[in-house]
Amino acid sequence: MAQIFHPSTNTIAKASIFGAVFFILAAFWVVSQIVRSPYFTAVNDPIVQPVQFSHEHHVAGLGIDCRYCHVSVETAAYAGMPATKTCMTCHSQIWTNAAILEPVRASWRDDQPLQWNRVHDLPDFVQFNHGIHVQKGIGCFSCHGKVDAMPLMAKANSLHMDWCLDCHRAPEKHVRPREQVFVMAEWVPPDGKDRLEAGRALLKKYNIRSTPIADPHNEKTPVPITNCSTCHY
Repeated sequence: MAQIFHPSTNTIAKASIFGAVFFILAAFWVVSQIVRSPYFTAVNDPIVQPVQFSHEHHVAGLGIDCRYCHVSVETAAYAGMPATKTCMTCHSQIWTNAAILEPVRASWRDDQPLQWNRVHDLPDFVQFNHGIHVQKGIGCFSCHGKVDAMPLMAKANSLHMDWCLDCHRAPEKHVRPREQVFVMAEWVPPDGKDRLEAGRALLKKYNIRSTPIADPHNEKTPVPITNCSTCHY
């Protein structure tokens, strides 16, 4: 019986299979890069708000502490947004006729809260607790970046799970004294101390667990912060 396919067909078939595998892997790589790109994550992309509030002006210029507006950040899961009354504490006296602040005045007159747009919007299956992070010595800067240099608020980090895990696996790189939590800059230990050494000391002081536990089936054994249930429950 005559040969149906030319011998070169074997080579073409092998090349096609190799090419298909290469194409699939390349496609996965391209998708992963897109998902992590600022285009997809909106990192450094200012979000339009009803009032274009400038953290740069209020924090760096006027020296207003984060807790003046985000009153529950130290004790609750959510940092909280300022009530219109908080804004009007100052703006009933200064910039009283500024056009940019008309939505604030309208909110005050009509007794209707301003509808702010979320900048850091985590999926519903992720639980993030501001109060715990603040009490454990994680500064606002670690997640939100140089807020005091942002004329308009934007994400400084992707908030992807691998980004969160980078900190949970090595919190000594980020933990700082609690009194330094609201300082918008990298924390530098005093007296020239090593940053990682100082961080490890704070891990013990604040009882931060980043290493695997000896007996994961013992309910009385503390769960490490890399456990899935830490953020997903």
